[in-house]
Amino acid sequence: MRDHAADPATDAFVAHRNLLFTVAYEILGSAADAEDVLQETWLRWSEVDLAQVRDQRAFLVRVTTRRALDRLRALRRRKEAYVGPWLPEPLLTSPDVAEDVELAESLSMAVMLVLETLSPTERAVFVLREVFDVGYDEIAEAVGKTPDAVRQIAHRSRKHIDARRPRQVVSARQAQAALASFRHAVQTGDLQGVLDVLSPDVVLISDGGGVRSAALRPVTGVAKVVRLLLAALGNKEGRLTAEPTTANGEPALLLRVDGEIDSVMALRVEDDLVTGIYFVRNPAKLTHIAAATPLTLD
Repeated sequence: MRDHAADPATDAFVAHRNLLFTVAYEILGSAADAEDVLQETWLRWSEVDLAQVRDQRAFLVRVTTRRALDRLRALRRRKEAYVGPWLPEPLLTSPDVAEDVELAESLSMAVMLVLETLSPTERAVFVLREVFDVGYDEIAEAVGKTPDAVRQIAHRSRKHIDARRPRQVVSARQAQAALASFRHAVQTGDLQGVLDVLSPDVVLISDGGGVRSAALRPVTGVAKVVRLLLAALGNKEGRLTAEPTTANGEPALLLRVDGEIDSVMALRVEDDLVTGIYFVRNPAKLTHIAAATPLTLD
């Protein structure tokens, strides 16, 4: 980028960067691809005559959305050949994101998976309208539809998501307590401790991308989930550590073996119990974690 201190274009882009990244990530489910979209957006932005831009935020969101939609259509073809379940690339988030209930929910693994059931245009409209409260006219420009069509798409998408998204929201204290119990059980291999913190109908989805061992379909029920966890974590060669963190607005564990990132587990907590485990093992989805600064609301 150009010299930040003397360049209004860079100042404007940096001011909106977190917003643009989050828009791209929620449309794509991939932090690496979202970063690529931001680079493409910057290249377009650097060529613009700022004097001709009435609303810089709207312009940047529009360009980001269009670039993300183009990339999403290409990604969908790759996902069709993906080995096993596909999970979003885990995104480290700061505590202030978790405190924004609506944003944290939209970033959660559960909702991100529901977003996968929408068409690319429906997904973009839902993200822009429901998460970021972008006006219908602005969205229409971004997705190439009329405002009336966007209203209909927004209504249909919201109804679709509402019928499928998890309902219950727990407090930060409850989430952290469940995480602490789960972490202790995982690090110590305490079978009873794992059983105590998991819901009887817990669901585990693991994503190895055909590179790391992972279940080829979701695993349901506490007995099956415990067996899978003990097998996956008990076979590590080296010292396993479980670092508490926040990923996608949810409590999570960053697992390392001899200091190297091995996997991420994001947890869905309801009624003080873990009801969902999203176990990302595909190394390609963990490269962003190693260098990432947690996403904030700033």
